[in-house]
Amino acid sequence: MAINVKDAGTAATKFVQRAQAAAGDYQKGVSAAGQQWQTNTAAAQDTWAQGVQASISNGSYVKGVNKAGANKYASAASGKGAQRYPQGVATAGPAWQEATAPYLQTIASLNLPPRRPKGDPGNMARVQAVTSALRAKKVGS
Repeated sequence: MAINVKDAGTAATKFVQRAQAAAGDYQKGVSAAGQQWQTNTAAAQDTWAQGVQASISNGSYVKGVNKAGANKYASAASGKGAQRYPQGVATAGPAWQEATAPYLQTIASLNLPPRRPKGDPGNMARVQAVTSALRAKKVGS
């Protein structure tokens, strides 16, 4: 006997409606789950690494990219991405500022070698000073 299954359109409509109705439940659930998320996610480091290695071995990343295709990317990015981008950036502003400030302070504290004439290889020492300082800041050395 065949299994009675709803068509994909009906199921998708129900999925969207129920998710929209559950926004409050979602917010309540995630607002209290931070410590549990942190603990469980940190404990899953080895599992994550194994999964990434398996994905690399079987080419899952490129398979997923090719399955989605350029049109799906462009459509989603120009549609919902463009709509959500301004609010996402505004919401992330304080976190961006906090994460960026130490690097801007690092750059501000540098004493660069003098600027040389345009095209002079000595100008690369200025670039090297900035990149070395920023890398040291990032990796903590």
